Amino acid sequence: MRRAAELETDPDYVGRLGRFIAGVDEAGRGPLAGEVYAAAVILPAEYELPGLNDSKKLNEARREQLFELIQAQAVSYAIVGIAALEIDRINIFQATLQAMKKAVTMLATQPDFVYVDGTHCPSWSYASQALVQGDSQLDCIAAASILAKVARDRVMVQLDQQYPGYGFAQHKGYPTKAHMAALQLLGPCPEHRRSYAPVAQCLTK
Repeated sequence: MRRAAELETDPDYVGRLGRFIAGVDEAGRGPLAGEVYAAAVILPAEYELPGLNDSKKLNEARREQLFELIQAQAVSYAIVGIAALEIDRINIFQATLQAMKKAVTMLATQPDFVYVDGTHCPSWSYASQALVQGDSQLDCIAAASILAKVARDRVMVQLDQQYPGYGFAQHKGYPTKAHMAALQLLGPCPEHRRSYAPVAQCLTK
């Protein structure tokens, strides 16, 4: 895991333009229900985040611990969710880019450079670079992945109480066997993404 503060002298990374380097990542592109989340994080040059890594490589307890530590130590951070209705309206790719863009613009300290996990950067004026598997390479992206993942998971636990029977607290909206069986039995709830094929198929029955 590389620290953003180290990249100034690394020729393999582009465009160090100033002190504040933000990392951006998303959570929730694949689920059939709930919001898609994005987070942006600017970390200080020195921090104590034991075990910082891509959120997918961490267990829930470690993510929860790091979630609090990142917020306490970050120079700035922001977390944004885009609702299922908006995902259906503009598609998940555009909704993800929109969430990423909003997260960066909401940072109290605006970045000099932004690294985005994946293959595309949003349309914006920031100097930026997309970094494939960046959440496994760069500290600020890994931190963003944790904030987005934990924030989304917490909301899905709340939705489990609001819409019982679907198992949102367990599968977080992903298309598991249990979720698909509940969807067939109960039909979609207001938080389901109707543009996704498994949900659309239930609507036609």
